[in-house]
Amino acid sequence: MSNTESGQGGGTGRSRRRTFLKTTGAAVAGIAGLAAALKPLLRLELGEIAIGDLLKTHYQELTPDALKKIVDQLEEQTGRAYGKKPTIRDSKPISGVEFAYALNLSKCVGCRRCAHACMDENNQSRESDDDINMSYIRVVELAKGSINLETGDHYYDHETVPEKDRYYMPIQCHQCRESPCTRACPVEATWQEPDGVVVVDYNWCIGCRYCMAACPYDARRFNYKKPKLEPEQMNLEQGYLSNRVRPAGVVEKCTFCLHRTREGKYPACQEVCPVGARVFGNIRDSESEINYVLKNKRIYILKEEVGTIPRFYYFFD
Repeated sequence: MSNTESGQGGGTGRSRRRTFLKTTGAAVAGIAGLAAALKPLLRLELGEIAIGDLLKTHYQELTPDALKKIVDQLEEQTGRAYGKKPTIRDSKPISGVEFAYALNLSKCVGCRRCAHACMDENNQSRESDDDINMSYIRVVELAKGSINLETGDHYYDHETVPEKDRYYMPIQCHQCRESPCTRACPVEATWQEPDGVVVVDYNWCIGCRYCMAACPYDARRFNYKKPKLEPEQMNLEQGYLSNRVRPAGVVEKCTFCLHRTREGKYPACQEVCPVGARVFGNIRDSESEINYVLKNKRIYILKEEVGTIPRFYYFFD
């Protein structure tokens, strides 16, 4: 279903959002009144994001010149707020490429290096160096012979891993072909790109969190406050739709590190895995490693019964 087709009962999400903003603007007196009315709904910290940011054009409708102006502004704002000015690129999907990920459950040792690398790469808010609450990757410890996530331990803390008679399942965004999150978004702030990556326009997100409720993999995170990020923690190589510093009041998620993968690199979580449990590549390339795994390994699809048809697979040796 296209973005246009998904808008029902009064136009697309973009037009409904504009109508909402105009109607609200007519009901309050001046910009100050509009800001006060919108703040509880959008959960934004005004001062970090000006009211003009709320009225910007949707990413998919931006001209190159308009996008450049926004990027320049974001670079300046981030530099002032965090002490270092990043470079924000807008990497586009590559023709003929559809990304997919596979994870070897026989190899994963539960070290969580992938979760920490994800935070470092994606400029995720953290309270301390070992805080992984905002990581896009959750690693669940399960008893061998069971795959019941309800009984799994999301917060295990062992001196050494793997623990005897346990195995580990990292879970992140599955970049679903039938993505319930994109259908749930009332303003079309999240959508699926041609290379299969589900992205978020952080300037357009209203923070309603419907997408979080719709996701069967608990793969989205919500910024309740201004992200805490020290200058030395910041990854200055950023992407507009991926790892730029997100404001308070928006939902964020894994994008398969599109600022890296669309430039020919591997995702940060794969590069850091010490046991080679992760396989990433172009599913449209018949000679790719990801296709070899799908054709020759025992594949498991998490929550296959919900019909999301993910691009994230688990396999066993």
